[in-house]
Amino acid sequence: MPSRPSEVSLGPDTLVTDRGVFSGHRVDPGTVELLRAVPAPPATGDLLDLGCGYGPIAVTMARRSPRATVWAVDANRRAVALTGENAARLHLGNVRARRPDEVPGKIHFAAIWSNPPIRIGKDALHQLLLDWLGRLNADGRAHLVVHKHLGGDSLADWLTAQGHATTKLASRKGYRLLEVRPR
Repeated sequence: MPSRPSEVSLGPDTLVTDRGVFSGHRVDPGTVELLRAVPAPPATGDLLDLGCGYGPIAVTMARRSPRATVWAVDANRRAVALTGENAARLHLGNVRARRPDEVPGKIHFAAIWSNPPIRIGKDALHQLLLDWLGRLNADGRAHLVVHKHLGGDSLADWLTAQGHATTKLASRKGYRLLEVRPR
């Protein structure tokens, strides 16, 4: 049976979502905490939503920084399509929804925001983060939200051990908001 898209509210916006994408029935509470607490993204440059799902983080970045280019990246083809559809519906021409291999290697990011895909496993997550954090500009910052019970504190320690200065900016409802600087 084909899936039937549904809608979720993100502030004044309504986003189309579907089964088979992360938190397809609501905006994930970790994402809500990230969007509530993260400092404003840079006004210009290339910004990254890593693991975009149907696009709540990418849409927010695009609204907050309309002169920036927001790269919304996900391995899930349906997620990429939904993010592109949501950006188009909201007239956000600064969003580029892509699969990871479709982002040119020369692109480096002024900011990365992510509710990272913890459930892909520790080794895969570590490799994913090392790859994309390596593309931060020298003065760039990544902001990650991870639940304490899913390893938020140990991830912060691991990132620090990898040479990324990592700070816990907030802790609320069990979620850790981490700021990560490039090596």
